Amino acid sequence: MSHIKKQKVIIIGAGFGGISLAALLSKKGFEVHIYEKNEQVGGRARIFSEQGYTFDMGPSWYMMPDVFEDFFSVLGENIQDYFTLTRLSPSYRVFLKSENCHYDFFSDRKKNGELFESIEPGSAQKLFDYLDESARQYQIAKKEFMYKNYDSIFDFFNKRVMQEGRKLEIFNTMKKIIGRTFKSELLQKVMQFQMVLLGTAPKDAPGIYRLMNHVDFDLGVWYPNKGIYELPRAIASIAEKNGTTIHLNSPIKKIIVKDKKVLGVTLESGEDVFADIVVSNADMHYTEQTLLGEELSDRKESYWAKKKMAPSALIMYLGTGKQFDSLSHHNLLFSEDWDLNFKQIFDTDMFPEDPSIYVCAPSKTDKTVAPEGKENLFVLVPIASGLTYDTETLEKWADNVISILEKNMGMTGLRESIEYKKIYCVKDFERDYHSYKGSALGLAHTLTQSALWRPNNVSKKVKGLYFVGANTNPGIGMPICVISAETVYKRILGITDPEPLKEI
Repeated sequence: MSHIKKQKVIIIGAGFGGISLAALLSKKGFEVHIYEKNEQVGGRARIFSEQGYTFDMGPSWYMMPDVFEDFFSVLGENIQDYFTLTRLSPSYRVFLKSENCHYDFFSDRKKNGELFESIEPGSAQKLFDYLDESARQYQIAKKEFMYKNYDSIFDFFNKRVMQEGRKLEIFNTMKKIIGRTFKSELLQKVMQFQMVLLGTAPKDAPGIYRLMNHVDFDLGVWYPNKGIYELPRAIASIAEKNGTTIHLNSPIKKIIVKDKKVLGVTLESGEDVFADIVVSNADMHYTEQTLLGEELSDRKESYWAKKKMAPSALIMYLGTGKQFDSLSHHNLLFSEDWDLNFKQIFDTDMFPEDPSIYVCAPSKTDKTVAPEGKENLFVLVPIASGLTYDTETLEKWADNVISILEKNMGMTGLRESIEYKKIYCVKDFERDYHSYKGSALGLAHTLTQSALWRPNNVSKKVKGLYFVGANTNPGIGMPICVISAETVYKRILGITDPEPLKEI
């Protein structure tokens, strides 16, 4: 243990990957320092308050609760000591433009079965069979894939992985798998929309991600009291309790390297801080091209130019003087031309003609996030990464979205009721998170950008340099970034077991 205590670790960025890794390493005995450019921990999961409204800025879906519970347990903590979780019922509400109606979906097989059957006769049993298989595959993925480091093709195509991997339909797509199971266009969309949470289109998402349907329909959608920010706040407090020092408002200028060995970092202030290990939770493109420089990077600029990025987003944070009875906590309005919408998001540089829209109304569950009798609304439209615009264009897009909400989601009078509005878009992601092309999430989860083919979490050229977060394995999402922290921890400690950690 003494040799570990002497090792100093610098983590660049206090996103989910950074603070989770800090908690693990400091619990183990490392001296850990996090340097975060922004004023809060949490990365994209920041928070702000205005005029009595409290807005979660980024993630709003609390899913895979087992991952968080297991992670806290590994740290010797009980997640219930930090916040209370509410299981949302319904999990979310889906609005249809063509029918001017909505459908509620639950983490309740009986209720969902009845609804599926009413939409497509015979589909209830198909749903149950499909979810049984998805649940089995989820357990396989947790045991064999999610918590595993990959260094060569033999790590992926070994005997154990191949035996289980054949059952996961890795080389099929979610669009095909769902299409052969359900005929209703609505049900297909409901079973496919989770792919957007992973930053990819259903036609590009490997079949392994069918496990997300189990996550959605069986494990449920949850809400931590006072908002999503309670999760990064809790993880950061555990890290600090175990000895981590978090330096906020402390951007990094460069990573110091000598003779292909990492030595530490230089802060924007000019101060050099030295360490035995450096882990970047910053955007990987920014880390490689700016903090390291192309000569020391594993990937050239040309590599990134060819990669498919997850969408960016037009986000509106709205405080309204009235409440909207038509809304649930989570609300989805699907584009009528699903394929065209995905094409415009992933393959063009235009604002979607017929956008899909997500509205989160946390004030339906939590009365602390808005003044009494008022509504807290988080409105998000997936758009192409790298999309360019000026202020006038951005306002025009936002105004159009408000009109769509009024017309299609029962939100009559929305425009007149708005007493607070903040717009957040591509340029803001670039400024606040150094996000490549202003992506809201990072590298999309296509087959050639997953597992073995996703950027590794250890540098090939610089000894002692590691990466954690959404652009490395296993990928995008709050629970997945927590898992990313476990894989880097395993990497540093030399642990090769593919299963989740049981203890420090």
